[in-house]
Amino acid sequence: MTHTEPPAAGPDTRHGMPPAALPPAAGALPPAQGVLQDRNYRAFIASRVFSSLGFQSITVALAWMLYDRTGNAYMLGFLGLAQFLPMAALTFVVGAAADRFDRRRIGLACQGLEAVTVALLGVLFWQGALSPPLILSAAALLGAAVAFERPTMAALLPGIVGPAMLQRAVATSTSFMQTALIIGPSLGGLLYGFGAGTVFAASTLLFCGAAASIALIRRAGPAPKRARMSFGTIFAGVAFIRSRPEVLGTISLDLFAVLLGGATALLPVFAADILRAGPIGLGMLRAAPAVGALLMSLWLARHPIERGAGRRMFLAVGVFGLATIVFSLSRSVPLSVLALFVVGASDTISVVVRSSLVQLLTPDDMRGRVNAVNSLFIGTSNQLGEFESGMVAGAFGPVAAGLIGGMGTIAVVLMWMRLFPQLARVERLDGK
Repeated sequence: MTHTEPPAAGPDTRHGMPPAALPPAAGALPPAQGVLQDRNYRAFIASRVFSSLGFQSITVALAWMLYDRTGNAYMLGFLGLAQFLPMAALTFVVGAAADRFDRRRIGLACQGLEAVTVALLGVLFWQGALSPPLILSAAALLGAAVAFERPTMAALLPGIVGPAMLQRAVATSTSFMQTALIIGPSLGGLLYGFGAGTVFAASTLLFCGAAASIALIRRAGPAPKRARMSFGTIFAGVAFIRSRPEVLGTISLDLFAVLLGGATALLPVFAADILRAGPIGLGMLRAAPAVGALLMSLWLARHPIERGAGRRMFLAVGVFGLATIVFSLSRSVPLSVLALFVVGASDTISVVVRSSLVQLLTPDDMRGRVNAVNSLFIGTSNQLGEFESGMVAGAFGPVAAGLIGGMGTIAVVLMWMRLFPQLARVERLDGK
């Protein structure tokens, strides 16, 4: 792998310390004013929320429609696979594009592609020509658009708010996205009740709203440098991550924590066979992590981490593993809900620290490629985490699967503290 040298004004990552003096982006607001007072940031948030609501709604509708037409549960797995494979295949191309071209235009193109795709699905449905192969093809196209959209928009954020406001911006964005993730599937199911055509129309409008919001962003950092495309530049994100212990440590810690601690994938089994909670209990269990994540993100938006960021990340992931163990051993619905609430809250601390740290330690001309690799790690850990939990549960039972996952997460934390001492020494997330 090749190494790409950061620009002269890039962050100082020597000795495992956070950047000593990152200059704020032009026009960035001082912390006291509040990040939501920035019109460019409000447009960014609106785009992310509209896009998430549109994607969640149409995904629910496509899953329901596919199963209704085939009666084959395996088709639901193929639907998820169709969305995931483009992200895995396009990761390195996506990152290079995000660092070479205007990120706002890439985001705008992605939202436009999603809007057109969903609108065409609506037309095909109206004509009675929407077959399962077409649904899977559309899901793959949406997955390709999302593969470009997510890392590109993540790389766009630091140029909008500047380093001093980045942690607050990430926490605020997380709270809005958690809300959208809670509302989106329910919105899709509700709209589907009025007819599948309603979902197609609403999702198309939401993607159009996301595109319009991106068009309103006027400040997005310096213009990208049009470096010559080569094998080295495309894979430079991997080389950069390998060369920065703090970035490698935080991304890999999240990867293995989610991979091992994926007990939430077994919630239907726990609700039915362990807790005897029924569908209402299952709904409570599913909502608990999201509620914990939402409340913690709101707290961090108002009370950002000012000291000991690396240590707090390790502590949060350790608490994540401990809460997973408590959930696995619990035979009480209230205790299980509380444990899952803690799972969501502690995971959010890790997400905010990881996202802020990766952005701060990455030069702007590398953020697209680094965020693309980060997105691949996150997507892979989610998918493989569910697979790992299912396999272990099938072999040893759901309780053993949860215990193994929770203890494995704690073991990873202890191991990573020794392997990446630079990460534990990171103090601040505001670029100072």
